[in-house]
Amino acid sequence: MIEPGGTIGILGGGQLGRMLAISAAQLGYHVIAFAPEGDAVIAQVCSEYVSADWHDAAALKAFADRCDVITLEFENVPAAPLEAIADKLAPHPRALAIAQDRLAEKRFVADLGGTPAPFHAVDSHSDLLAGIDALGTPAILKTRRDGYDGKGQWRISSREEAEALDLPDAPCILEGFVQFECEFSVILARRADGVVAFWESSENGHEDGILARSTLPAPGIVGAQVNEARKLAKAVADKLGYVGVLTLEFFASKDGPIFNEMAPRTHNSGHWTIEGAATSQFENQVRAICGLPLGDTRRVAPRVTMENVIGPAAATAHEALADPTAHLHLYGKTQAPEGRKMGHITRLEWPEEEPAR
Repeated sequence: MIEPGGTIGILGGGQLGRMLAISAAQLGYHVIAFAPEGDAVIAQVCSEYVSADWHDAAALKAFADRCDVITLEFENVPAAPLEAIADKLAPHPRALAIAQDRLAEKRFVADLGGTPAPFHAVDSHSDLLAGIDALGTPAILKTRRDGYDGKGQWRISSREEAEALDLPDAPCILEGFVQFECEFSVILARRADGVVAFWESSENGHEDGILARSTLPAPGIVGAQVNEARKLAKAVADKLGYVGVLTLEFFASKDGPIFNEMAPRTHNSGHWTIEGAATSQFENQVRAICGLPLGDTRRVAPRVTMENVIGPAAATAHEALADPTAHLHLYGKTQAPEGRKMGHITRLEWPEEEPAR
């Protein structure tokens, strides 16, 4: 157990780390963050911020030597340099290595009995055409690494489009189109001793490849499929010896839950838990990596909705505070281009009482 007063290291400088640092401070921990960016929003709320390259072995070791435990706030940290500090890292770098490669991720999940969307490895134009012939259209071509929020993705509607496509200079994966009713996440927290806690799954709505909102309670089809999805998520966590918060995204289809992707960290679709659950994903991340008891994950209001504040919408986000059900989180970012996540708003709603007769 890491006693309160200890130091938690966070790799990454974004909003997930910012909210994680706030929860760590609430539980009495100091936070040092490490990322390449010179200006990071996590620096506004943590004890110290180290700006250095991921491959700067001396800087990374000096950072690790000052921490009792280290965790991740996003998955695009290069996994190889982290092997040198793996004894302090939760989760272990093996989880990061799998999550960073969409092909390895799908094969890993399939080996555990999960059902990913149909896929085909693409390393050449002939691979792409073979994949189109095997999976049909529409299909989505994705880079195997580094894509997020719709980046590094191309929708292909016909074989002719595939023939004309200028293939990116990177290993890719082609995914077949999945017919589904809605999207949902399974988010869990796992301690080193194998104790696991799940949050309720939200229905997730996307716009332009970016999560726009998460809503609870989710439709009945999610409730019917969530136990199977949780079983897979736990199998993934157990296989990896995972410590911390882990997220798996799914499509709810007529044939059952279809695995989409995993994230070895807290997740945007879990932001509702800050006000909407008895214990947030961020607090349970701190509890898990520090060896503390996991907190109650129950939803605390009949209806909870989380909406992302994206791009220029941040300029008027404060208007939401006129709504007594709203809780506003802005991430301290100074530039608000289209598509950038600037904050979120969570609303807790109770049915109106019927008037007295």
